[in-house]
Amino acid sequence: MRTTIDLPEPLVERIKIAAAKRRTTMRELVIRGLEEILHDDTAGDGTSRGSALARLEQGYALGNQPLTRDEIHAR
Repeated sequence: MRTTIDLPEPLVERIKIAAAKRRTTMRELVIRGLEEILHDDTAGDGTSRGSALARLEQGYALGNQPLTRDEIHAR
């Protein structure tokens, strides 16, 4: 399927250089990049969107106690 996207000119130049270094096309680099992102979103290695949201909901123990309302407003 063909599609059109607008890319910033500096990015296009960087893509062209990267493609030339790898002896491939801009199209192939874009496909590889998108496949990598989509693979990361569906991988079961803890990097998916769902597992990231689960980690956020669980929270992180940073060793501090929550501030009281008075402590927050005293600052």
